[in-house]
Amino acid sequence: MPAARHFTSDNCAGVHPEVLRAIAEANGGHAPSYGADRWTARATELVRAHLGAEAEVLFVFGGTGANVVALSTLLRPWESVICPEGAHIAVDECGAPERFLGCKLVAVPTTDGKLRPTDLETALQDVGDEHRVQPRVVSISQSTELGTVYTPGELRTLADAAHAHGLLVHLDGARLANAAASLGVPLRALTSDAGIDALSFGGTKNGLLGAEAVVLFGGRAWPEAKYLRKQATQLPSKMRFLSAQFIALLEDGLWQRSASRANAMARRLGDGLHGHPLVRITRPVESNAVFAIVPPEYIPALQDRYGFLVWNERTSEVRWMCAWDTTEADVEGLLAAVREIVK
Repeated sequence: MPAARHFTSDNCAGVHPEVLRAIAEANGGHAPSYGADRWTARATELVRAHLGAEAEVLFVFGGTGANVVALSTLLRPWESVICPEGAHIAVDECGAPERFLGCKLVAVPTTDGKLRPTDLETALQDVGDEHRVQPRVVSISQSTELGTVYTPGELRTLADAAHAHGLLVHLDGARLANAAASLGVPLRALTSDAGIDALSFGGTKNGLLGAEAVVLFGGRAWPEAKYLRKQATQLPSKMRFLSAQFIALLEDGLWQRSASRANAMARRLGDGLHGHPLVRITRPVESNAVFAIVPPEYIPALQDRYGFLVWNERTSEVRWMCAWDTTEADVEGLLAAVREIVK
C-alpha cells in the first residue's frame, strides 16, 4: 500500500484553498490573453511591491522553465554559469540549461550547499582566454538544496564579489519564501536589496498550481526577456490563471503563512528526532527540510508508512520535506513510526 502522506517533496502537497478560490474567481467570463489582463497587471504590481519597483516580471509555468528563461537573459553562448555542485540546475533539470542555452555549468564543491566569494576564484582563472568558456553568471539557490539559508549579508557579500569581477547573480528561489520566513525578513531583503540580478521566484512549492515567475532587476529594461520566454515555451496564453495565484500568494501574506507553517513542521520533526540513538540529523534545520542518517535496513518499512527520499544511497542519508499543509499529526505520526521501527 502506498504511503498516504508524503515527506518526499513539498511538490507532493496540493494547491492551497485560497489559491484554488483565486483561480475559480479568475475563471468568470473572457479576458485578454497572453498577459494583457487585469490579473497580470495586479500580480505584477504586487511582485514589484515585494521585490522592487523597477523589477521586470514574467510569469511562467515551471521552475526549470523559470531558470532557463532567467539564465537566457544573462548569458551568451560562450559564457558559463558558476554554481554549487548540488544545484538544481546542475543535477535535477536533465541538462536543460546546457541544451537550450548552450552554456557550460561550472559546478563548485560545497559542504553546505552555499557558495562564497572564495569559491569564485578558480572559475575566474581563464578570463580573457579565447580558448576557454568565459564565466558570466553565478547561480545559487535559496533555500539551498541542502535546506540551508543564505542571510542577507551573505548574499550581499557574494553579489558584491561577483559584480566586482563583472559577473551577474541568478537566484533560484524555488523556496525563497521558506528562506525569508525562516529569517523573518521581507522578500526584497534576499533579492533586490541583496544585489541579485535575476530571480526564479517559486510559487509551486508554496501552494500554487504550476505557477512561477522570472524577475529581473537592475533598473533597466530587459526587452529581450519576453522573446526568450516565448522561445522557451514558457509564455502562458491564459496567463490570468497564473497571475491570479500570485495575487493570492502576495496580497495578504499567504506566502509567509504557508512557508512559516512548513518551516515550523520541519523544526518540530528535527526536534523530535533529536537524541534518537540510531537516527542522526546531518544538517541544520533552517527551512522546511530535515536531513538525517537512518540505518538502511529500516528505510523500506518507514517508506511504507510515509513517503520520503533517500538523498544519498551510499551514506543512507534521507530527506524529509515539510509543506504548507503538513500538520502536527503528520509529524507526530512520522516520529511514532521512527520510534516503532528504528530500534
